[in-house]
Amino acid sequence: MTASVPLRRSRGGQGAAILAESPCGAGWFVRAVTMAALLLALSAIGGCGKRAPAPALDAIHARGELRVATLNLPTCYYLGAQATEGLEFELASAYAARLGVRLTMYPLASERTLQAELAAGRADIAAASLTNTPDWSRAGDAAEPYAHIPQLVVYPRNGVRPRDTLQLESAHLAVRAGSAQERILERLRSTMAPQLHWEETAPSTADPVEDVDSGEAQYAIVDAREFSFARHLYPDVEVGFSLPAERPVQWMVRHDAPGLVASVNAFFSDLRATGRLAQLLQQSSGDTRRFEYEESREFQEHLAERLPRYQAWFEKAASESGLDWRLLAAVGYQESKWDPRAESDDGARGVMMLTANTAQALGLKDRNNAEQNIYAGARYLAQVREKVPERIAEPDRTWLTVAAYNVGFGHLEDARVLTQAQGKDPDTWADVRLRLPLLAQERWYSRARHGYARGWEPVQFVDRIQRFLRLLEWQPGESAPAVAPVPAAVSTAAQAPAPRVAPAAASAKRAPGS
Repeated sequence: MTASVPLRRSRGGQGAAILAESPCGAGWFVRAVTMAALLLALSAIGGCGKRAPAPALDAIHARGELRVATLNLPTCYYLGAQATEGLEFELASAYAARLGVRLTMYPLASERTLQAELAAGRADIAAASLTNTPDWSRAGDAAEPYAHIPQLVVYPRNGVRPRDTLQLESAHLAVRAGSAQERILERLRSTMAPQLHWEETAPSTADPVEDVDSGEAQYAIVDAREFSFARHLYPDVEVGFSLPAERPVQWMVRHDAPGLVASVNAFFSDLRATGRLAQLLQQSSGDTRRFEYEESREFQEHLAERLPRYQAWFEKAASESGLDWRLLAAVGYQESKWDPRAESDDGARGVMMLTANTAQALGLKDRNNAEQNIYAGARYLAQVREKVPERIAEPDRTWLTVAAYNVGFGHLEDARVLTQAQGKDPDTWADVRLRLPLLAQERWYSRARHGYARGWEPVQFVDRIQRFLRLLEWQPGESAPAVAPVPAAVSTAAQAPAPRVAPAAASAKRAPGS
């Protein structure tokens, strides 16, 4: 052992020895060492009852559960027609599977409540398209960003298109107060556009894109991912250009969990290397296909080539389920184009595109078996129909059923409650279809029992089913179906604010008879 001080020589010059300077000699030194060892042992015994907490990863494996807090947002987490959806849910599910534990994911009301949940250690991770800030640094530790989201400048279709940042200096610009977009604008003002100014919208009661759509603002700043959903609600708002700064998004991990942070970083690194991360980012956007003229021509081709193989099964399944076979066939075509090998990005399969959970609940063992898939899809559609009050007249009951088949019965009920609250008829499709898109707006879905929904999708879904059904009716030898398509309704995009945050189970009145 090397001493930390120089050794002194004894007066007699016979070697170097610390003990030679001690007035008590070697006996005192031995007693001191013995006492120190005893105190150390007693300290160890006293500390046995207060062990240091286990590392976070060990604790997660010990309880067999990963706890992730999130927000009820289209970009993060929401209830789909057959299962939970959202990018953060998909990512958290994949990470929990990697750890070999179950996932418990739950939405909270705001970023502030997320921060409190993480700081208190009740959640292992906060995942909600977050960007690290001083407030988040106080609540937890940031993992490395897994994506960088472009920030878009949007403008009204009939307005002047902005093309660069300096053009914004003299414009009426809207941005949500306290948002990441406002922080980006503050940096731009301090670096390249000193005259830049903007109008703040309230954090929870207004949407900058709505301000542009209504004419209250010339331009707004919005996340590209958020706008992929919002554009369905505000079709007259377009993209001008992208700001030079992108917003990093990352998971926030509870404090004092470096092993968990490292594990999360390794997970995203591997996900990126395999290409799966890019795939999930693309699949979880708000983009949907539009019904184009070419699809009508394609339908006629499939009508001749594919339908004859499955028509008998559609007819028998519909007869056993009390449905019109053409309605069932129209749903099947919309879902898969009558392709038994079809598979969606979220794992739904077969002619009727059933998820694994739905198939299991229906007793379907092989989703790729066209006959079994069609029969199971018919049973599922019939089950949804049974939930819609019998007093509702046709064809409204059928269209409400088809909408619920697409978006989920709970979300349909939320739209009916909202329809009734606005003084309209919750039993007519024409009225309900105008309120379904509102479930994608924070102003409305924050009051809904089942939270956020991609409310424009069931409206588009029903429109397509009606068109395919009409094309089937027009075939030679076909008589009028049991249900008749309703006339095309007015605009499917009602004007209201875009998504932010909502509890998963907000209270709401139920529509009568539901």
